[in-house]
Amino acid sequence: MIRCVMFDLDATLLPMDQDAFLRSYMKKLCAFLAQYGFAPQAVAAAVMKGTGAMIYNDGRQTNEDAFWQVFSAEMKTDMRPYESALEHFYQTEFDTLQSVTYPSPKAAECIRTVKESGRLAILATNPVFPVVATRARMRWAGLNINDFAIVTTYDNSSYCKPNPAYFLDLARRLGLQPSECLMVGNDTSDDMAAREADLSVFLLTECLINSRNADISQYPHGNYDDLLAHLRALDAHDGV
Repeated sequence: MIRCVMFDLDATLLPMDQDAFLRSYMKKLCAFLAQYGFAPQAVAAAVMKGTGAMIYNDGRQTNEDAFWQVFSAEMKTDMRPYESALEHFYQTEFDTLQSVTYPSPKAAECIRTVKESGRLAILATNPVFPVVATRARMRWAGLNINDFAIVTTYDNSSYCKPNPAYFLDLARRLGLQPSECLMVGNDTSDDMAAREADLSVFLLTECLINSRNADISQYPHGNYDDLLAHLRALDAHDGV
């Protein structure tokens, strides 16, 4: 029986061109830190290194600590004193990135469908952002943080997708078996890696990312309407 549904956020519950979003995000972040005397190219390279540290985190520290440790090392100065300034960035400049997204009311409908069935909804967004940035993107998508039993952010997570340990850790925190969980996402590498952890999966094709040209026929897949039908069919399958 499926007892919880884990949803990716970027390009899943929040439709977007993810490459365009990341380019705009990096440009604005580098411009923001330039006012403190940091060269944009150095910032971009350090952020990428810090993000890599989170992606390959082995669970011995939070993603937050992994990021700041590497980010500071790459910038050759302790960047933690700028954390409050960056929070201000996420509360202001970051919000302008909403313009490169195109929210769909069907995202909220998916969450309602899960909750009305009595299942848990989890926001399983890759935890490489702080809480303030994740809440902003949820707001753009028309989602309420209270709808989710867990929202993964860089401070409460020690793994990232596509590491199967990310999904196993979420199931453990929920007190569930991996086989009781369904992962919904748009990325054949990051999100469909949940299958390696024995989760069920659904590949949303609205903003499909398939960098390795995987055969998507191996996964249940489709657009928002197909996803809603799949979620509703869980009731009949599980006898809910």
